[in-house]
Amino acid sequence: MELFGLADCNNFYCSCERVFHPELVGRPVVVLSNNDGCVIARSNESKALGLKMGDPFFQVKEVLEQNKVAVFSSNYNLYGDMSRRVMSLLSRYSPRLDIYSIDEAFLDFSGLDVAQLPAYGRQLVRAVGKGTGIPISLGVAPTKTLAKMASKFAKKYKGYEGCCLMETDEKREKALKLFPVEDVWGVGRSAAKKLAYYGITTAWDFVCQSESWVRSLMHVNGVRTWKELRGESCISIDELPHKRSICTSRSFPDKGIDQLCDLEEAVANFAAQCCRKLRDQRSVCQSVSVFAYTSPFATYGPQDYLNANYNFEVATSCLTELVKVAVGMFRQQWKGDGKFLYKKAGVIIWNISSADAVQLSFFDQVDRAKQQQLMNAIDAINRKNGHNTIHTAVQGVSKKWHLKTEHISHQYTTNLNDVLHLKAV
Repeated sequence: MELFGLADCNNFYCSCERVFHPELVGRPVVVLSNNDGCVIARSNESKALGLKMGDPFFQVKEVLEQNKVAVFSSNYNLYGDMSRRVMSLLSRYSPRLDIYSIDEAFLDFSGLDVAQLPAYGRQLVRAVGKGTGIPISLGVAPTKTLAKMASKFAKKYKGYEGCCLMETDEKREKALKLFPVEDVWGVGRSAAKKLAYYGITTAWDFVCQSESWVRSLMHVNGVRTWKELRGESCISIDELPHKRSICTSRSFPDKGIDQLCDLEEAVANFAAQCCRKLRDQRSVCQSVSVFAYTSPFATYGPQDYLNANYNFEVATSCLTELVKVAVGMFRQQWKGDGKFLYKKAGVIIWNISSADAVQLSFFDQVDRAKQQQLMNAIDAINRKNGHNTIHTAVQGVSKKWHLKTEHISHQYTTNLNDVLHLKAV
């Protein structure tokens, strides 16, 4: 029998912070976005207080202080490494592991004895919790969409002990009748509004419609979701659409930055992050854009906006090539140190396609094979030792442009200076 599991870390960012602050277990915790702008992660206790995703920090600061909520700035180095540890443990329990996001992964349980799966699933949940301190919920079902639904039931109801198995038609039908259609994986906001117009509010209402009706309203992707909810597996992680454009941008602290050396260092790092995301999805890009602008709300100093685009002759995902072009365009647009205080800058890569289908050029002077070998070596070193272990010189080390992180915790697992010290009594 074909069965898939979806392992989902519970309140992942907050759980990562609690691993190294056990006194926060049972207390409300929130994690803030870049530059401590708004709430992007909440523990269950914080959700009970009425805190919402995206709440501006300055608006809810008083509520957080009154309820003694623990506040943390985003610590992506810590979260990324904890994710790697979780995925490493999950890989021991399935011959195939498909990582879907930083806190979710699909496991292939096909061929396993269904009678033993509940105990096997609970064992997996306990092992990850014991090995990393991160609580997870596991949903198991005949399709990936149903598995994702089952994981939400496992998270919501403690009686499942972290593992919800949905292997029969009876269990599937019961779950579909309880599940809001807008929460189904693959049903977006616009589709949910269309379905609501026709009185379809639950996943069961949706699967009771005819295939032709679903196709006319939601096209091919909607039909695939409809089939998955009916128990027919037809979605592969490898087939999910990749991003067609990738943007990395940041707002700078205080009033902004007016020195070229600091801004080009920021742009180089933004281009490198775009490149890493591009290579993670095995894609290449044909075009790159850079931009920077002053604060439109500032009452001090003149206003300015920088923008430039570049099209590669051959689509690429090479770190040095992308950084060189991005920084070069920025230098050409620069109008002089001290003239403007730029509040935000960013890099966008677009015209993205698969790395397996690159149109070469007869006049290309770059040794693409040698370039790919170099990038593979850099990727391997950075995966083993952490992001930016090897980086371009222009990415610098000063980080004067770095994000505002007044509440950031230590990098307990990736920085030797932050490793916990234990004292024997």
